[in-house]
Amino acid sequence: MNYTNEILEECGFTSAQKILSGKWSMLIILFLHERTMRFNEIQRLFPDITHATLTKQLRSLEEYGVVVRNVYPQIPPKVEYSLSDIGKKLKPILDSVMVWGEEYKEYSNAYTAKEKL
Repeated sequence: MNYTNEILEECGFTSAQKILSGKWSMLIILFLHERTMRFNEIQRLFPDITHATLTKQLRSLEEYGVVVRNVYPQIPPKVEYSLSDIGKKLKPILDSVMVWGEEYKEYSNAYTAKEKL
């Protein structure tokens, strides 16, 4: 089959790849599946992430409709992040990716050990 740009842009895999392509996207989704969180709570989970990067990742996920940003009208402002209904549907997919990642680590370790022999 010949894949044209138009076909690839309409492909479900391409849509998923866009949403999950951010370095922290999958982990953010995974943690938000456990509970609604505030920005600083999320940032504490990722010591290496900058404020700007986390903001960018959350905004991107919000634009795609995966994350919901809830702003409460109070002083100081309170903002919480949670998964939308479509975002919650990513959980089994991320679980599968995690299982594959664990299997790959075992494979990679065995392959590296075999090469050293």
